Amino acid sequence: MISKIDTYRIFNEVAKYQSFSRAAKALYMIQPAVSQAIMNLERDMKIRLFTGTSKGVTLTTDGQLLFEYITSAISLIEAGERKISESRDLMFGELKIGVGDTISRYYLLPFLEKFHQNSPNIKLKIINRTTPELVRMVKSGDIDIAVCNLPVKDSAIEILQCMAVHDVFVCGEKYRELSRMPQTVEEITKNPLILLERKSNSRQFVEKHLASRGIKLEPEIELGSHELLLEFTKYNFGISCVIDEFSQEYLQKGLVYRIHLSEEIPERSIGFCYLKGVSLSAAVREFVRITQGA
Repeated sequence: MISKIDTYRIFNEVAKYQSFSRAAKALYMIQPAVSQAIMNLERDMKIRLFTGTSKGVTLTTDGQLLFEYITSAISLIEAGERKISESRDLMFGELKIGVGDTISRYYLLPFLEKFHQNSPNIKLKIINRTTPELVRMVKSGDIDIAVCNLPVKDSAIEILQCMAVHDVFVCGEKYRELSRMPQTVEEITKNPLILLERKSNSRQFVEKHLASRGIKLEPEIELGSHELLLEFTKYNFGISCVIDEFSQEYLQKGLVYRIHLSEEIPERSIGFCYLKGVSLSAAVREFVRITQGA
């Protein structure tokens, strides 16, 4: 008798391959057994999951909804199986970390180097995405842990703060006069603004804070990376909002100038995000230990 979890695995494969025969081949089963499992599932749930086509099958609306949950659940199960199979002394395994480009360059790299030196047999897989995308990948089991711009508000996610950061405005030589004395945000926004794309957590945090004070940011230029913000600012395209701690090279060399605000933007953090209620693998625990200086 096929268990419920096995039935869901069969459903997942049929949905993935859009074919009973190809799913049966991938599962090393005979096609009638696959077809019967899907019929039983449809009967138990009292819904139609697939529609036949000339080339195979496609998911119904109900089937698509179920697939989104099943594929996520199976990914988590497989991730758990991999973690259990890892050696406790870190002799083998894989560590999948999600991180943004800026945090990777200015925060994470030294810790990755130390981890790799201590555990050379652990395969590192680094995935670069925005914070919202990384949170989704943690929840689906596609990555073990993410290093994100906080805040992250999701009841399924556990947060471990790593480092405080400060959002500041900077300018190039053309607007240097603004850096000589504290400015209000209203004065700054009279000039061309350069911001990260709207989907970034950093921009959303700053916009939400300023919106609470009745200030709306309307950038002339939107960019996909922190590095580009600094470069465009250096070449006087406008004033940008950057992370102070990750801009020190430009500030110390006088390539850009910090504009002090009469009321500074509140401090926030970057931190680890991982799935609540799920035990971390030995590799993840060791990496976190290294970053915490333990």
